[in-house]
Amino acid sequence: MLVKVFGSAVFGVEATTITVEVNIDKGVGYHLVGLPDNAIKESSYRIAAALKNNGYSLPVKKITINMAPADLRKEGSAYDLTLAVGILVATGQIKAEELSQYVIMGELSLDGGLQPIKGALSIAIKAKEEGFKGFILPIHNVKEAAIVEGLDVYGVENVLQVIDFFEGRGDLQPTLIDTQTEFSRTLEFPEFDFSDVKGQEGIKRCMEIAASGGHNIILIGPPGSGKTMLAKRLPSILPPMTMKEALETTKIHSVAGKTKEAGLMSQRPFRSPHHTASSVSLVGGGSYPQPGEISLAHNGVLFLDELPEFKREVLEVMRQPLEDREVTISRAKFTITYPSSFMLVASMNPSPGGYFNDPNAPVSSSPAEMQRYLSKISGPLLDRIDIHIEVNPVPFEKLTETRKAESSVEIRKRVTQAREIQSKRFENFDNLHYNAQMGSKHIREYCALDEASLSLLKTAMERLNLSARAYDRILKVARTIADLEALENIKPNHIAEAIQYRSLDREGWLG
Repeated sequence: MLVKVFGSAVFGVEATTITVEVNIDKGVGYHLVGLPDNAIKESSYRIAAALKNNGYSLPVKKITINMAPADLRKEGSAYDLTLAVGILVATGQIKAEELSQYVIMGELSLDGGLQPIKGALSIAIKAKEEGFKGFILPIHNVKEAAIVEGLDVYGVENVLQVIDFFEGRGDLQPTLIDTQTEFSRTLEFPEFDFSDVKGQEGIKRCMEIAASGGHNIILIGPPGSGKTMLAKRLPSILPPMTMKEALETTKIHSVAGKTKEAGLMSQRPFRSPHHTASSVSLVGGGSYPQPGEISLAHNGVLFLDELPEFKREVLEVMRQPLEDREVTISRAKFTITYPSSFMLVASMNPSPGGYFNDPNAPVSSSPAEMQRYLSKISGPLLDRIDIHIEVNPVPFEKLTETRKAESSVEIRKRVTQAREIQSKRFENFDNLHYNAQMGSKHIREYCALDEASLSLLKTAMERLNLSARAYDRILKVARTIADLEALENIKPNHIAEAIQYRSLDREGWLG
């Protein structure tokens, strides 16, 4: 008897429907074809034990299973339940008249229980697109899959529940999720709030500008000056995610298996990899491709603490994703693209010892050590960071202040208003939403300067020895400062403030 049951494979962040054909014939053997990996080939042992422990059996017959399309590599143990149900129906142990209307996925334990799978949201979206009635999967993944409206999503704990469902027994009901309620969690008060930060008013202002325009930023200061504390609070002032952004972000985390039992991700992600991270862990890939840190930070913040401590080759692989806002991983047999539109926040000490030009510094560095330390940050990478700001230690008087600082909620209101201005400005462009994404053409159109502003910028570039790459960055940041004031034209004071945020372009830093 031949039976067809449907599963799904995830490549990148998109799913492809897999047709599992199970044929039972005379003879003995278990033949699995269609480019399965080792985890799928081992499924017969898990299936046999799970069925036996629940009153069913893996028949002593010739079982041939084809996973189509046969030229597409299948990976992982999530096909256990798909294969088990196909075998049960093909051998006549159960009846399942509506089998073809469902996508079935899940990893089996030896007692018949189900373990969570990866990519549940992508699979559910694909199932709905292809007209399936429902999706049966482990209960651990049901919340993220149930986000998809118009698809019956059933979360099951063991294989018996699936059998009872197809035979019309039991009371298994589809899971219903109020997507708007899940999404509204975005408006909750943040865990890390700028009101906790004493002093550093100038740095907070700089962070507000970066958030308003989506600008990448680097913080330069000695140990203990508050760089990490400030960076962790940046997501709290970013505008709330749109529904589209929330779905994109949840898909990536679902594919990486990092959603656990959560549903829709309503908070912007904050990723902070250690400086020992490899290129693959940062950009993604591997023998079984997975999204890297830059994709897990999509629509959020990627924080690289102690930037010069990262291996130079690791930092260099970020150049293309920072420019294109996506990363393409190419191998001999496949090419996968992961989205990676994130805000880069980096921090660094001004010297190997942590103190630069400080007469009371406990550790001093030679010029050669300074050059070696700072040269780890290449010019092309620095070219993609709009704002450089020096962070000084907080004076004792500020630390002991009892007055509460401005909260993240208040700052986020101004940031959101500035983003709305930019959204309206760029509404006719598909891939342009905020100022940091502007190219040369857009800068010429939307960052026109009057004579006074142009003269100020020219003088600053000459006297401060600013590099040519600083020109566009200053204009972008000035545009954002003007948007925070809801002004149509850039003024000299906006240019003056933006010039302050190019520390590393000045002579004496990186040369």
